This record gives sequence, C-alpha cells and structure tokens, in this order.
Amino acid sequence: MHIHIVGARPNFMKAAPVVAALRAHKAPPMLVHTGQHYDAAMSDIFFDQLGMPEPDRNLGIGSGSHARQTAALMVALEELFLETSPERVVVYGDINSTLAAAVVASKLHIPIAHVEAGLRSFDRQMPEEVNRVVTDALSDLHFTTSPEAEDHLIREGIGGDGIHFVGNPMIDTLLRFRDVLDTEGAKSHFELPDRYAVATLHRPSNVDKRESAANVVESLRRVADEVP
Repeated sequence: MHIHIVGARPNFMKAAPVVAALRAHKAPPMLVHTGQHYDAAMSDIFFDQLGMPEPDRNLGIGSGSHARQTAALMVALEELFLETSPERVVVYGDINSTLAAAVVASKLHIPIAHVEAGLRSFDRQMPEEVNRVVTDALSDLHFTTSPEAEDHLIREGIGGDGIHFVGNPMIDTLLRFRDVLDTEGAKSHFELPDRYAVATLHRPSNVDKRESAANVVESLRRVADEVP
C-alpha cells in the first residue's frame, strides 16, 4: 500500500491528476489529509471541484507555529505509519506536512517519493525552501517538473536512477478544467472588463510588509498592459 500525503490547497491540485491516474489503473492509494488547511474554502471545496475521493484519513492538525504544527504532524503521522505499515509514502510540494511525512517515514525506513522535487528559490529564509531541501535529501524517488529541477538535485549530490522528469501535475489539472471553466460567468458576476488577469498574493514575505506589498502591486501594474 502506498500512502499519499496532502495537507494544503497547492497539494490538492498537484495530487488530483496523480490520484485519478492511479485509480484508473486499479491502484488507488491511501489518501491522507493532514488538515494543515482545514477551512472549507481552503480544503473541502477543492476535493469537490477536483473530483478527488474523500480522504481515507483526516488528521485534523490545523494551524500553529511552524514548530508546533510540524511536531503535531510528526506525532500523528508516526502513529498512522506504524498502524498501516505502508510500502511507500508519496509527498507533494513543500508544505510542513511534506517535511513531517518525509522525516517520519525516513526514521521508520519507509521509502519516500517526492512529487515536484528539485525546485529551489535559493532563499533559506523561506520555510518552504527548507522543507524542499530536507524532503529531497530524504527521498529515494524524485519526480521533477523541469530539467532545471534535476540539475538542482544533481548539484546537491542527488542523482542516479531515482530522478524522473514527469512534468508538472498542476498543468495536468489546468488542462483538465480549462474547457469547463465558467469564465463568462465570472466576468459578469464581478463586472470585469474583457482584459483581466487573476493574481493571488499570500506569502508573508510579500504581503506583511508595506514596502514588499507595494513592490508587488507596482509590478502587477507594469505588466497589466501586457495582459491579452
């Protein structure tokens, strides 16, 4: 049995096409939602809209500081792995759930596969960057989204047959839903012009400081003229 770990909005969109493909090949994984994102608008709605099955387990961890959340995740995941004895743990992206699952699985000698391996910002002040580097160091299978990601892994001493360039599952999700998106309905509801783009701003380093937020807004203003 393979356990796939998800915990936050980006994970759901990455895992959806992978889980769908495995189910189509009669190899459904055990899907575990850690509850790192637990609000209905950040969790339930994505399972519904992406057509993902209900998680086999929801650990209900919730929010907290990085240390408290990661510690709670590790305790809950250790109990789960000891109970279920998975053959492999599959993790996605770079959230705290990803790091916690990789550390626990490694200590229990369970092989780890990392989807979206090798991405780097080279900014260790980003919590996600620490999660990426540690998770890749502990994984034996690295599924990359670009040749650059493979280069990053090789420079860190990770190579061999464990690196597989598989593309970006987020693009798989985009292509799946591109033709069914109700863009006209959104334009009408929000009274949008014909030319518009959607941007999400959420990283603390971008929005918590006035100067950083102003720089982001100014960048958006400059590129607005190029929106098709």
